[in-house]
Amino acid sequence: MTDASESDDRQMLPDDVQQQLLEVAHRRSLARGDSVFLKGSAPDALFGVLSGSLRVSVVAPGGREAVIAILKPGHWFGEVSLLVGRERVYDTCALAATEMAVVQAEDFHRLVAERFDVHMAFTRLVCMRLRQALAWIDDAILMPLPVRLAHRLLTLDPRPAGAVGAVSLEVSQEDLAFMLGVSRQSVNRLLKMWDEDGTLRVGYRHIELLDRARLAAHTEYVA
Repeated sequence: MTDASESDDRQMLPDDVQQQLLEVAHRRSLARGDSVFLKGSAPDALFGVLSGSLRVSVVAPGGREAVIAILKPGHWFGEVSLLVGRERVYDTCALAATEMAVVQAEDFHRLVAERFDVHMAFTRLVCMRLRQALAWIDDAILMPLPVRLAHRLLTLDPRPAGAVGAVSLEVSQEDLAFMLGVSRQSVNRLLKMWDEDGTLRVGYRHIELLDRARLAAHTEYVA
């Protein structure tokens, strides 16, 4: 299994590429619940999270929602629809007050065409996201729920793998259930166990991770 923080770090664009994007971007402020874009909308821009957090999700015809990711500061997204020239395939909205950088499609395409470093940075970014998607599919098929839940919580921790101390993860039990495709009750049972042993503390719409190393031990699956 890929280390959660390592995978997350590799999905960040290099600082110099981010600076080039910020030079042509404009800022956009969102309140909690505001939409960035909806599934089916035209690919008109690339987006970067400067502060706050965003929820990425899809809704099935029957109304069931699956949360794909929670995006934190430093994440850029929307590049795939721009590169293939197709409509968006998911919904994105603000989980909290959020400041964003917005790069218009024409500026994005110009940078990718003119700057080899930008072109390669987005090539690596898309490949890393494909690799992570395939890893998540493998997890969903092969791994038991405790392993999948622990791994998903680790992916939400923005700190490096060796970090110590507590950190608050802005995710609800319902969000975690949607992400993993299981019931909220199943997630709640595991979180209560880990709350009791000091791994984490369950709060209202957030999880306080107390012991990252202990949580990481739950990702070590033995058949």
